[in-house]
Amino acid sequence: MSDAALPLGGAGAGAPRPVRVYVDGRGVDVTEGQSAADAVRLADPAAARAVGAGERLITDSRGLPVDPAASVYAGAIFRLVAARGHAAAPDSPHLES
Repeated sequence: MSDAALPLGGAGAGAPRPVRVYVDGRGVDVTEGQSAADAVRLADPAAARAVGAGERLITDSRGLPVDPAASVYAGAIFRLVAARGHAAAPDSPHLES
């Protein structure tokens, strides 16, 4: 499997720096200031749609939830997991009693 890369479009002074992050073990190049959701979108567009729909969560390397809007940093490790009730409201009919 090849790594995904973000086109840089110019690396002049003041241009955002590219950083390497990992999504489910796949290296992707994003720029500083992009979000965890952006990194997921580059690595796996279908998984990004599932995150947006609340079906999957982005976690860090320890399994702790990460806000999809959180800024990436060099070397960040993101994993995607099933949401399994994390997004369900307390009065949701999908919760088991």
